[in-house]
Amino acid sequence: MSDEDEAQEEEAPLVELGDRTPVEGAPIARVASRLYWPVQRSEIRRKEGETVVRTAEGPTSVEELLDGTDITYFESRQEFVDACRDVIGDGPVPSAE
Repeated sequence: MSDEDEAQEEEAPLVELGDRTPVEGAPIARVASRLYWPVQRSEIRRKEGETVVRTAEGPTSVEELLDGTDITYFESRQEFVDACRDVIGDGPVPSAE
């Protein structure tokens, strides 16, 4: 890096991110990353059933998400995430406050 590049970096404005607003629950992708694939629905329920995930409707347990699907054997992580997102839907996640 040249002296000129360093001078420009020092002059760049800082971006403030603001206060962190807590969100209850884990992202569904994080839950999926803790499992080995392929896996049976009953095994997901046993290992992660009580885990709370973030949804647009508020925190929901993995067990509740599994109740909303009719798949009994998930071939891949992506199939599980897609099935859960079909149940969860899309939208902003409410903060814990």
